[in-house]
Amino acid sequence: MQFRDRQEAGRALAKELAFLRGKPDVVVLAIPRGGVVVGYEVAKALEAPLDVYITRKIGAPYNAELAMGAVASDGSVFLDQELIKRLGVSADYLEKEIERQRQEIARRLQRYRGNRPPIDLTDKRVVLVDDGVATGATTLASIHALRKQPLAELILAIPVSPPDVVANLRKEVDRCVCLSTPEPFWAVGAFYLVFDQTSDEEVIHLLRAANQEVETGASGR
Repeated sequence: MQFRDRQEAGRALAKELAFLRGKPDVVVLAIPRGGVVVGYEVAKALEAPLDVYITRKIGAPYNAELAMGAVASDGSVFLDQELIKRLGVSADYLEKEIERQRQEIARRLQRYRGNRPPIDLTDKRVVLVDDGVATGATTLASIHALRKQPLAELILAIPVSPPDVVANLRKEVDRCVCLSTPEPFWAVGAFYLVFDQTSDEEVIHLLRAANQEVETGASGR
Protein backbone atom coordinates (compact mmCIF):
# COMPACT_ATOMS: atom_id res chain seq x y z
CA MET A 1 0.00 0.00 0.00
CA GLN A 2 1.22 3.49 -0.85
CA PHE A 3 -0.30 6.70 0.46
CA ARG A 4 -0.58 9.88 -1.57
CA ASP A 5 0.51 12.00 1.40
CA ARG A 6 0.25 12.22 5.18
CA GLN A 7 -3.23 13.74 4.98
CA GLU A 8 -4.55 10.70 3.12
CA ALA A 9 -2.84 8.37 5.61
CA GLY A 10 -4.46 10.24 8.51
CA ARG A 11 -7.93 10.02 6.99
CA ALA A 12 -7.45 6.29 6.38
CA LEU A 13 -6.40 5.78 10.01
CA ALA A 14 -9.40 7.81 11.20
CA LYS A 15 -11.76 5.40 9.42
CA GLU A 16 -10.26 2.50 11.39
CA LEU A 17 -10.68 4.50 14.61
CA ALA A 18 -14.24 5.66 13.90
CA PHE A 19 -15.53 3.82 16.98
CA LEU A 20 -13.86 6.56 19.06
CA ARG A 21 -15.57 9.46 17.29
CA GLY A 22 -17.13 12.00 19.63
CA LYS A 23 -16.07 10.15 22.80
CA PRO A 24 -15.21 12.75 25.47
CA ASP A 25 -12.30 10.77 26.93
CA VAL A 26 -10.24 10.51 23.70
CA VAL A 27 -6.97 12.42 23.21
CA VAL A 28 -4.74 12.22 20.13
CA LEU A 29 -0.99 12.52 20.72
CA ALA A 30 1.13 13.01 17.60
CA ILE A 31 4.88 12.53 17.28
CA PRO A 32 6.40 15.58 15.53
CA ARG A 33 6.91 16.61 13.01
CA GLY A 34 5.34 14.50 10.26
CA GLY A 35 3.14 12.63 12.71
CA VAL A 36 1.29 15.86 13.52
CA VAL A 37 -0.03 16.08 9.96
CA VAL A 38 -1.41 12.54 10.28
CA GLY A 39 -2.60 13.19 13.84
CA TYR A 40 -4.47 16.33 12.80
CA GLU A 41 -6.62 14.34 10.37
CA VAL A 42 -7.29 11.71 13.04
CA ALA A 43 -8.15 14.28 15.71
CA LYS A 44 -10.43 16.22 13.36
CA ALA A 45 -12.36 13.09 12.36
CA LEU A 46 -12.66 11.87 15.96
CA GLU A 47 -13.57 15.36 17.29
CA ALA A 48 -10.74 14.93 19.80
CA PRO A 49 -8.08 17.31 21.15
CA LEU A 50 -4.59 17.07 19.67
CA ASP A 51 -1.25 17.44 21.42
CA VAL A 52 2.36 16.53 20.66
CA TYR A 53 4.43 13.82 22.28
CA ILE A 54 8.12 14.27 21.60
CA THR A 55 10.64 11.46 21.83
CA ARG A 56 14.22 12.03 20.70
CA LYS A 57 16.59 9.24 19.84
CA ILE A 58 20.05 9.01 21.38
CA GLY A 59 22.36 8.68 18.40
CA ALA A 60 25.56 6.66 18.37
CA PRO A 61 28.95 8.39 18.04
CA TYR A 62 29.79 9.01 14.36
CA ASN A 63 26.36 7.69 13.33
CA ALA A 64 23.54 9.88 14.67
CA GLU A 65 20.91 7.83 12.82
CA LEU A 66 21.76 4.68 14.80
CA ALA A 67 19.53 4.81 17.90
CA MET A 68 21.13 3.56 21.11
CA GLY A 69 18.03 4.59 23.02
CA ALA A 70 15.66 7.50 23.39
CA VAL A 71 14.53 10.30 25.67
CA ALA A 72 10.77 10.81 26.08
CA SER A 73 8.73 13.97 26.69
CA ASP A 74 8.67 13.39 30.44
CA GLY A 75 12.47 13.10 30.57
CA SER A 76 12.47 9.30 30.83
CA VAL A 77 15.50 7.60 29.28
CA PHE A 78 15.48 4.21 27.59
CA LEU A 79 18.81 2.66 26.62
CA ASP A 80 19.83 -0.33 24.50
CA GLN A 81 22.51 -1.51 26.90
CA GLU A 82 23.61 -4.35 24.64
CA LEU A 83 24.25 -2.00 21.70
CA ILE A 84 25.96 0.57 23.95
CA LYS A 85 28.30 -2.10 25.29
CA ARG A 86 29.01 -3.44 21.80
CA LEU A 87 29.90 0.04 20.53
CA GLY A 88 31.98 0.84 23.60
CA VAL A 89 30.17 4.12 24.23
CA SER A 90 31.40 6.05 27.25
CA ALA A 91 29.18 7.14 30.14
CA ASP A 92 30.33 10.73 29.52
CA TYR A 93 29.07 10.65 25.92
CA LEU A 94 25.74 9.21 27.00
CA GLU A 95 25.26 11.80 29.74
CA LYS A 96 25.94 14.70 27.37
CA GLU A 97 23.73 13.28 24.60
CA ILE A 98 20.82 12.64 27.00
CA GLU A 99 21.03 16.19 28.35
CA ARG A 100 21.20 17.61 24.81
CA GLN A 101 18.06 15.73 23.80
CA ARG A 102 16.22 16.78 26.97
CA GLN A 103 16.99 20.41 26.16
CA GLU A 104 15.81 19.94 22.57
CA ILE A 105 12.53 18.39 23.78
CA ALA A 106 11.95 21.32 26.14
CA ARG A 107 12.71 23.80 23.34
CA ARG A 108 10.31 22.12 20.92
CA LEU A 109 7.51 21.78 23.48
CA GLN A 110 7.76 25.48 24.26
CA ARG A 111 7.75 26.34 20.55
CA TYR A 112 4.83 24.07 19.68
CA ARG A 113 2.62 24.70 22.70
CA GLY A 114 3.56 28.22 23.72
CA ASN A 115 1.84 28.94 27.02
CA ARG A 116 -0.78 26.22 26.57
CA PRO A 117 -0.39 23.48 29.22
CA PRO A 118 -0.19 19.83 28.17
CA ILE A 119 -3.46 17.94 28.04
CA ASP A 120 -4.22 15.99 31.22
CA LEU A 121 -4.13 12.31 30.23
CA THR A 122 -5.61 10.90 33.45
CA ASP A 123 -8.24 8.25 32.61
CA LYS A 124 -8.06 9.17 28.92
CA ARG A 125 -8.08 6.90 25.90
CA VAL A 126 -4.86 8.03 24.23
CA VAL A 127 -4.27 7.52 20.51
CA LEU A 128 -0.53 7.78 19.76
CA VAL A 129 0.03 8.66 16.10
CA ASP A 130 3.03 8.88 13.79
CA ASP A 131 3.45 8.91 10.00
CA GLY A 132 5.16 5.52 10.12
CA VAL A 133 7.54 3.44 12.21
CA ALA A 134 10.82 1.97 10.97
CA THR A 135 12.81 0.46 13.86
CA GLY A 136 10.33 1.17 16.65
CA ALA A 137 12.98 2.45 19.10
CA THR A 138 11.53 5.93 19.69
CA THR A 139 7.95 4.66 19.50
CA LEU A 140 8.69 2.11 22.21
CA ALA A 141 10.22 4.83 24.38
CA SER A 142 7.05 6.90 23.95
CA ILE A 143 4.87 3.94 24.89
CA HIS A 144 6.91 3.11 28.00
CA ALA A 145 6.79 6.72 29.18
CA LEU A 146 3.05 7.02 28.57
CA ARG A 147 2.47 3.77 30.44
CA LYS A 148 3.63 5.53 33.62
CA GLN A 149 0.53 7.71 33.47
CA PRO A 150 -2.93 6.54 34.63
CA LEU A 151 -4.43 6.13 31.14
CA ALA A 152 -7.69 4.34 30.50
CA GLU A 153 -6.32 2.90 27.24
CA LEU A 154 -3.31 3.34 24.97
CA ILE A 155 -3.85 2.90 21.24
CA LEU A 156 -1.03 3.05 18.69
CA ALA A 157 -2.14 4.23 15.24
CA ILE A 158 0.36 4.21 12.36
CA PRO A 159 -0.02 4.00 8.57
CA VAL A 160 2.98 1.76 7.84
CA SER A 161 5.65 -0.32 9.60
CA PRO A 162 7.57 -3.59 9.11
CA PRO A 163 5.60 -6.66 10.28
CA ASP A 164 8.13 -7.71 12.96
CA VAL A 165 8.22 -4.21 14.45
CA VAL A 166 4.41 -4.03 14.58
CA ALA A 167 4.28 -7.45 16.23
CA ASN A 168 6.59 -6.23 19.01
CA LEU A 169 4.80 -2.90 19.48
CA ARG A 170 1.40 -4.61 19.59
CA LYS A 171 2.44 -6.37 22.80
CA GLU A 172 3.09 -3.02 24.50
CA VAL A 173 -0.25 -1.28 23.86
CA ASP A 174 -3.92 -2.03 24.44
CA ARG A 175 -4.73 -1.77 20.76
CA CYS A 176 -2.64 -1.27 17.61
CA VAL A 177 -3.93 -0.04 14.25
CA CYS A 178 -1.43 -0.35 11.41
CA LEU A 179 -2.73 -0.01 7.85
CA SER A 180 0.19 -1.59 6.00
CA THR A 181 3.01 -3.98 6.97
CA PRO A 182 5.07 -4.34 3.79
CA GLU A 183 8.03 -6.66 3.43
CA PRO A 184 10.72 -5.86 2.49
CA PHE A 185 10.64 -2.50 4.29
CA TRP A 186 13.06 0.22 3.18
CA ALA A 187 12.04 3.49 4.80
CA VAL A 188 8.79 5.15 5.84
CA GLY A 189 9.05 7.72 3.03
CA ALA A 190 9.14 4.97 0.39
CA PHE A 191 5.44 4.29 1.05
CA TYR A 192 4.31 7.86 0.33
CA LEU A 193 4.11 9.58 -3.04
CA VAL A 194 4.65 12.90 -1.27
CA PHE A 195 6.81 12.83 1.85
CA ASP A 196 8.07 16.37 2.18
CA GLN A 197 9.56 17.94 5.30
CA THR A 198 7.03 19.24 7.85
CA SER A 199 8.00 22.63 9.29
CA ASP A 200 7.69 23.79 12.88
CA GLU A 201 5.28 26.47 11.63
CA GLU A 202 2.98 23.81 10.17
CA VAL A 203 3.04 21.85 13.43
CA ILE A 204 2.07 24.97 15.40
CA HIS A 205 -0.70 25.83 12.93
CA LEU A 206 -2.20 22.32 13.01
CA LEU A 207 -2.15 22.14 16.81
CA ARG A 208 -3.96 25.47 17.08
CA ALA A 209 -6.46 24.56 14.37
CA ALA A 210 -7.27 21.17 15.90
CA ASN A 211 -7.90 22.54 19.34
CA GLN A 212 -9.92 25.52 18.08
CA GLU A 213 -12.15 23.04 16.25
CA VAL A 214 -12.63 21.00 19.44
CA GLU A 215 -13.47 24.12 21.45
CA THR A 216 -15.90 25.38 18.78
CA GLY A 217 -17.57 21.99 18.60
CA ALA A 218 -17.90 21.76 22.37
CA SER A 219 -19.48 25.22 22.62
CA GLY A 220 -21.89 24.38 19.82
CA ARG A 221 -23.22 21.25 21.46
